[in-house]
Amino acid sequence: MLICLCFSSRFNWSELIPLRLWGRTLGLQTEHSQFLLEGMPFRIFGGSMHYFRVPREYWEDRMLKMKACGLNTLTTYVPWNLHEQERGKFDFSRNLDLEAFLSLAAKNGLWVILRPGPYICSEWDLGGLPSWLLQDPEMQLRTTYKGFTEAVDAYFDHLMPIVVPLQASTIHYPLCPQYKKGGPIIAVQVENEYGSYAKDPNYMTYVKMALLNRGIVELLMTSDNKNGLSFGLVEGALATVNFQKLEPGLLKYLDTVQRDQPKMVMEYWTGWFDNWGGPHYVFDADEMVNTVASILKLGASINLYMFHGGTNFGFMNGALEADEYKSDVTSYDYDAVLTEAGDYTSKFFKLRQLFSMIIGQPLPLPPMIESKASYGAILLHQYISLWDVLPALVQPIKSEFPVNMENLHLNDSSGQSYGYVLYETVIFGGGHLHSRDHVRDRAQVFVNTMYVGELDYNTVELSLPEGQASNWRLLTAIGFRQLRLLVENCGRVNYGLALNEQRKGLIGDVFLNKTPLRNFKIYSLEMKPGFMKSLQHTAGWSAVPDYFVGPAFFRGRLWIEHQPQDTFLKLQASPIFLSFFLIEIFKKLGWEKGVVFVNGQNLGRYWKIGPQETLYLPGPWLWKGSNEIVIFEERTAGRIIQSVDIPYLGRTQYVD
Repeated sequence: MLICLCFSSRFNWSELIPLRLWGRTLGLQTEHSQFLLEGMPFRIFGGSMHYFRVPREYWEDRMLKMKACGLNTLTTYVPWNLHEQERGKFDFSRNLDLEAFLSLAAKNGLWVILRPGPYICSEWDLGGLPSWLLQDPEMQLRTTYKGFTEAVDAYFDHLMPIVVPLQASTIHYPLCPQYKKGGPIIAVQVENEYGSYAKDPNYMTYVKMALLNRGIVELLMTSDNKNGLSFGLVEGALATVNFQKLEPGLLKYLDTVQRDQPKMVMEYWTGWFDNWGGPHYVFDADEMVNTVASILKLGASINLYMFHGGTNFGFMNGALEADEYKSDVTSYDYDAVLTEAGDYTSKFFKLRQLFSMIIGQPLPLPPMIESKASYGAILLHQYISLWDVLPALVQPIKSEFPVNMENLHLNDSSGQSYGYVLYETVIFGGGHLHSRDHVRDRAQVFVNTMYVGELDYNTVELSLPEGQASNWRLLTAIGFRQLRLLVENCGRVNYGLALNEQRKGLIGDVFLNKTPLRNFKIYSLEMKPGFMKSLQHTAGWSAVPDYFVGPAFFRGRLWIEHQPQDTFLKLQASPIFLSFFLIEIFKKLGWEKGVVFVNGQNLGRYWKIGPQETLYLPGPWLWKGSNEIVIFEERTAGRIIQSVDIPYLGRTQYVD
């Protein structure tokens, strides 16, 4: 049950919203232990929502739900690796239209704390840093290494002209003469959790000055957990803290690093993220709300991380590397205040009750939730093997040595960032294959088209048959065989000290009988929209047999009669084509691991090891009428998938 706490004062911020404060001059300031906004006492009741994880059509809905919960501030990261996917080519359009997102926040009465990085962590591939940085073998990320700071400077030169005019203070800045009326941004964070990295004592000052020199005038902040707090400070920025459990004296610990300043929890973790092969983590709603109440009772401001998590669409999930490598799932539901699809949870209503009590005035009514649809079974009626696709759609790169993904000569010399790479070479006979731990992250191994096994962090060697069996004699009739390694980048680590070691593909030699393999054909399978469009028109699609082993692409159609709605795709086995006594065996088969595309949109990865069992499919990405679904399946394919109206994120485990 919610602890009843008495607050010494209530806050009426009805006039302290962006559109009612045109002509303001002061922005957010600190005065002793409190924040002032336009000279008036102010508490930050914030919530995190990332525009790049939420379909643009739903941005406003989520913001209205923030307001209805009682929040006054939105926080968002800015992902460098989406805005500059290729070096020197910047994208701030469509779902990456940061200016539109921030302006929409202002329209809906929300202030903004912007967290532009360049590093953002966020369970996002390489913490938001573009992978082409790793082309430099000497690269030192998050330091004042010249190769890194030059890239950051070029990025900030494009980002800051978008951000600067949307700051709250109306201080005239000569580089932006149109900057006259102010915007929603009241604070800007310098980097992110640098105290847990802390490899360069000059780096935080560099980032701070990179912001100031480009026109940032708002209050600067840093953000760290308790252990990193004292190592992530920079002069002139307010230190804030991140946690989930309110340990005794934790907020007072801020006084040891900065005296007589407002206290703020930049990240109060409302839930937690999931890794493939683990449980779906949940955090008790009552415990969460009680902790929020205790934080506010102590006079601190707070930001709920996450208010709405959204989805790691495409290949953008991050990974952990502590005792072992673990990649993050596609869903970023986070057990947050709103679900992955934006629906209310018990946390929302408990927080709304708490904030309403503190604010002391009626909150806006919560918007109606969007209906979810169950479109039933979808038959995948055609397939084409990866081996048949390659000659038509992918031009191989020839190299004597294996080349890691980032250093492939692709994308205007920016390399390959995500997806798969196929390494193909000729071998004579079989023997002992050893990766020397040079596979990042998983490799399926084939001789010609015959599957042999997998190599990964835990399995570094395989035996290749010598060819005694008759089927192997057929493969070796012409005297040689093709060894193929299909390597998947499962997601780069986004947190910790191993960021510089996140190159993917084959990062070194692979040995057969103690001899390094040479003379590769390397096929890039990034599965970008252009590739998927070409795949539609490729000859060779055939009817799906009763049983088929990939890798292959499968396609089918979802027909929608009325206005499309959100749904969830559940990949499951379909035993209808097998005899009754094989059904139990078939249950162990079906869709195993791969990626789903709908109308060209990459929904993300699925994997039978769980915990996640459904992929979120937003209604705005569907069309009335025919919708094409394409699945890239690595191993064992099913025949149908299910469209359901309820997500299933897996077996749950409470966060300790």
